[in-house]
Amino acid sequence: MSPTDLYPTRRFDEPRLIYRTEDPAVWGGAADGPLAQQHLDGHTQHGFTPVEQLLTPAELAAAQNEIEQLLRDPSLAGDERVVRERTTDEVRSVFDVHKISPFFAAMIRDDRIAGVARQILGSDVYVHQSRINYKPGFGGAPFEWHSDFETWHAEDGMPRMRAVSLSLAMTENYHFNGSLMIMPGSHQTFVSCMGETPEDNHKASLVKQEIGTPDQASLRLLADKYGIHQFTGPAGSAVWFDSNCMHGSNGNITPFPRSNLFIVFNAIDNSLVEPFAADRPRPEYLGSRDWQVLN
Repeated sequence: MSPTDLYPTRRFDEPRLIYRTEDPAVWGGAADGPLAQQHLDGHTQHGFTPVEQLLTPAELAAAQNEIEQLLRDPSLAGDERVVRERTTDEVRSVFDVHKISPFFAAMIRDDRIAGVARQILGSDVYVHQSRINYKPGFGGAPFEWHSDFETWHAEDGMPRMRAVSLSLAMTENYHFNGSLMIMPGSHQTFVSCMGETPEDNHKASLVKQEIGTPDQASLRLLADKYGIHQFTGPAGSAVWFDSNCMHGSNGNITPFPRSNLFIVFNAIDNSLVEPFAADRPRPEYLGSRDWQVLN
């Protein structure tokens, strides 16, 4: 039996704003991992924690090389885990990178990554989802405003807001090539979205998300209250952000591609149940039910 639904969505004819009261953004303390208390306090307040440089130059070069290999890997041709842009044949996303690539499988176990996830979530963790978002120059499409948790809750069956994402820049993230934007503090408000979930919604939403995106009035309210922060920085910089942060990114019409590695960690205590607003769960590469603890 599914637990009580604290965050109902895709059920109503009008949006609802539900204040987050039972799920803290930070579950651990300074003694539990690499982050200092001031960073944990900032994560609680804003919903995110920037990292100026997460990887060494040698590690970054190796990671960039691995991404290039994945983008050219002929064995992935026709693989459903590779999502392409609607108007071109350019790669938009590659999912399951921690399963496809032994390099990334090893990298995410580093204490600077998995250790921080355990600290923020106060629990053993597993990878809910991993992907490369490759926003090519001259045509990388935007990612609409959304809360990841809304989709993970509705379509994957994630019960509570006890998940955190790492966005690790593999190329320079400029303010003009589609870098990540977050409304700081928005993680404290869950926006219940309108519209029932269509069958196999992920096939359309991975290219352009429509169901599970907030209405404009709710977005205006959150933006007026919290403002918008844009994350820029060199390759190797990173940001941790809460599963319920309202975020999105513009398209990229510049010549400069923007490639980021995303790793989503979920608490073992928050493992998936049946979807709260879909007939069946999305595929494993989008919402893992293989709850292997990362050591």
